[in-house]
This record gives sequence, C-alpha cells and structure tokens, in this order.
Amino acid sequence: MMKKITLGLIAVFALSLTAVAQEINWVTLEEALELQEKEPKKIFMDVYTNWCGPCKMLDKNTFQNPDVAAYVNEHYYAVKFNAEGNEEVTYKDQTFKNPNYDATKANRRNSSHEFSRYLKVQAYPTMVFFDEEGGFISPITGYLKPQQLELYLKLFQSDKHKEMTSQEQFNEYFKSFTPAFKE
Repeated sequence: MMKKITLGLIAVFALSLTAVAQEINWVTLEEALELQEKEPKKIFMDVYTNWCGPCKMLDKNTFQNPDVAAYVNEHYYAVKFNAEGNEEVTYKDQTFKNPNYDATKANRRNSSHEFSRYLKVQAYPTMVFFDEEGGFISPITGYLKPQQLELYLKLFQSDKHKEMTSQEQFNEYFKSFTPAFKE
C-alpha cells in the first residue's frame, strides 16, 4: 500500500514538473531588451487587453500548447503587454505611458497605451515580433491556433521574412510550410 502511495506521489510530482516546463517564460519588455544584451534572441510580444475574448483563447489554447511554449522559450524572449494598461514602457530611448488610463475601467475597455499606438496595433490580440537588437519586425493580428502561430514563429526566427519582397513569395512559403506542432 505504501509503495502505491509513493509511486502515485512521484507520478503527480513528475506531471506537475512537466506542466511547469510547458509554460512560456513571460518577461517585461525592459527585461527582454536587457536579456538581449547578454544573449541575443528575438522578442515575441503578446499585445492583449483584459476584456478581449480572443486574447483569452490565445492564452488558453495556443500559449499553453507544449510545442508553442518550448519553441518560444528556446528561440524568443516572450513579453506580455496590456495594450490598455497603465505600465510605463521605455523603448528606443522613448518613454511611453497611458495618460488617459482609468483605473475604474481596468477590466473593461480603457484608453489605448501610447506604446500600442507606436507599434500601430489596431486590434487584439496582436503578436509583435522584434529582432535580436530590439528592432521592430512585424505585427501579426488575430487569434492563431498553435500550427498557425508556428508558421510565423519559424518565419521570423529563421529570418526568411528578409528574403520575401512580395505577397507571392509569402504565399509560396505558406503553401510549402509543413507544421510540426501538435494542435
């Protein structure tokens, strides 16, 4: 009986460690930019709002996917940014705020943060990619399933986007892309 309990506890402990290992390691933008100085990696930023249903679906269905989490953790610094929050952000020697933020609307529609406007984010969720020096690459708007996000994660991580000069070239990449992430 004691042996079964011990084995059961070991199994529960092992499963809990696996679950922890499958989460994305989120940091602030400032932390990601600092980390880039020591170990250059691209930055993957989830721009969300508290009231956004597709943002919550992205958190639950895509960011909890073990393949997505492992890939993002290995190849990117991951940043979560509330596009209507009150956080002060410093980027490229500029400080961005949300001067019209209303704390009473923290979980409802609020004013747009200056940084989300700077990034030209117009819908939520939007995932923004930055290069190894913190330079803006591109925003990708909308809810994406793991395999849909995989296409962009690998496109930007490999720098294949730099070779593309037309929509046709992207369409060819899209058609020839074989996803490896499990849905």
